[in-house]
Amino acid sequence: MHVNAHLDVDVVALEQDDTVTVLLELQAPPAAVPGTARPPHTIVVVLDRSGSMEGPRLVAAKAALLSLIDRLDPTDRLGVVTFDDEAQVVLSARALGDHGKEHATSAVRGIVSGGMTDLSSGYLRGLQEARRAAGDTGATLILLSDGEANSGITDDVALASLAVDALGRGVTTSTVGIGLGYDETILVALASGGSGNHSFAEQPEAAATAVANEIDGLLTKTAQAASLLVKPGPQVSGITVLNDLPSTRTDDGILIELGDFYADEVRRLVIAFDVPGRPALGVAEVAELEFRYVELPQLVEHVVRVPLAVNVLPGDEAAGRVRSPEVEREKLLLTVQAAKKRSEDALREGDREGARSALLEGHEMIAGAPMPDASTLAESTWFLESLGLLDERDVDYNRKRMSSSRSKMSRGTRARSAGGEIQVEPTDGER
Repeated sequence: MHVNAHLDVDVVALEQDDTVTVLLELQAPPAAVPGTARPPHTIVVVLDRSGSMEGPRLVAAKAALLSLIDRLDPTDRLGVVTFDDEAQVVLSARALGDHGKEHATSAVRGIVSGGMTDLSSGYLRGLQEARRAAGDTGATLILLSDGEANSGITDDVALASLAVDALGRGVTTSTVGIGLGYDETILVALASGGSGNHSFAEQPEAAATAVANEIDGLLTKTAQAASLLVKPGPQVSGITVLNDLPSTRTDDGILIELGDFYADEVRRLVIAFDVPGRPALGVAEVAELEFRYVELPQLVEHVVRVPLAVNVLPGDEAAGRVRSPEVEREKLLLTVQAAKKRSEDALREGDREGARSALLEGHEMIAGAPMPDASTLAESTWFLESLGLLDERDVDYNRKRMSSSRSKMSRGTRARSAGGEIQVEPTDGER
């Protein structure tokens, strides 16, 4: 795993309060050499089979499951849980070789549509299967739904807490929303809390593609159980994590859960530190970053520690400093995600003009970025397209498109395309 830290400034002025921001770039190990044995993976698919899934949506979802079965090794553990008014275990999570591909295929083909949408019952039952069967490499749960949760637990905060707890036990949650009727708030919350991906699949075929992309990543996973412990220096008065990632306070600082990494995946995290004025010249400690992950297939835990420090200089000497354009651009990319959220909220209230205003604000912020790069240009294009789509498409489509983009960008993923993620390779000056 390659870990690079870039400070926006490396000097602060004597006796002046300041904010120091770090851009942390993490790149996962490459894929194993072809022919190298990989450890078995555990995958649990939780499938909505409520009445609204009847027809092409259920057909496409089942086709995605059948394709998954074909791609797994006999040693990979597979579980399938369906839900409508209640949850049902179609395939208990165990080695595919124990099920037998013929039996697993027959069980999936036999899934039929049912009644209401008790999403929480399906998710909780899927988590039980995932935790029970998870091996040394943890487990991945993929939830597909096309409807609003209308029974069971329907609070997105409560469901996100379940996903965070599951992540702590080695279970990553990804979600796929099918059509225009699902509750994007809940599915985004589950994916964010579970450190997975959320994908918006307007058409049934897109749902199959999203599942295939998730499996592509899963089968090339090279690091798991990644986390970042941010230990602030003794004089730091505040920490702000700009990415939307599950985090908790500890005695040492803030623990950020990162979940699994796929081969060559690049993620960028931005963390700001409030640094009160320092009374003496010299080197001042800002923080220590402690990055932990388990490398696959060796199952070896690694710890990488990165100290962050700045020089305290007289005010006149520090006055000429220039903040790093690279860090500033990444801060901007994460800041404008709030504009998407405001636009989503406005659309939820039926306020198209409020949504338009938020999108214009976001576009103006990103368009005004100095020294634009591929990331900012792609985001600027996204805002322009979204402004056009406000008039061309209905409210549900626009809201879901915004929530999906915000979820992906907030994770900081740059070098992997999964279910529609923006794929941006760094320029020569950023490698």
